[in-house]
Amino acid sequence: MTFELQPLPYSEDALEPYIDAQTMRIHHDFHHGGYVKNLNTALENYPELQSRSIDDLIRNLNTLPESVRNGVRNQGGGHFNHSIFWTVMSPNAGGEPTGEIATVINEVFGGFESFKTRFNDAGTKHFGSGFVWLVRTADNKFDIISLPNQDCPWSEGHYPIMCNDVWEHAYYLTYQNRRPEYLKQWWNTVSWDAVNERYAIATR
Repeated sequence: MTFELQPLPYSEDALEPYIDAQTMRIHHDFHHGGYVKNLNTALENYPELQSRSIDDLIRNLNTLPESVRNGVRNQGGGHFNHSIFWTVMSPNAGGEPTGEIATVINEVFGGFESFKTRFNDAGTKHFGSGFVWLVRTADNKFDIISLPNQDCPWSEGHYPIMCNDVWEHAYYLTYQNRRPEYLKQWWNTVSWDAVNERYAIATR
């Protein structure tokens, strides 16, 4: 068995003007596609690992053979993180949060504006490449964290609920070095239905 790159759940231009079609095509087909290809290469000599889900590999990263651990962390992490990233966005989305996640945002973070400020601040201050996450922590709390490169919350015992990609390839064609502007505009793409689905799984 090999891991496969799933198609985007919407057309390449569906998130315009906030994320342009060329960025989506390069980001999905070449960056995410590259992680999938390299993950399969890293696992070529480990058939017993090829049959496990990417979630399982990431959650149990420290139990993997040392010779393959770094490949799974980087390449598998890239596959895992992007697979979430695409699904928490959709066309004709954005706006105020709805459902159970809205209650969490209000009660834990003091409202949507406060939540956005904290989330965007984490992305702006993150040095280099990585992702910003809303997670359910290992001790069943909710927090906003940023992780470098393709590191995953699962590897630290946190359940990933939503994320934004702050690697430059996620935004550079439209926003160049203006990461704060990208972070601000990205909220227009957030699918609260999808976030609520992940929240429901996180709290089972």
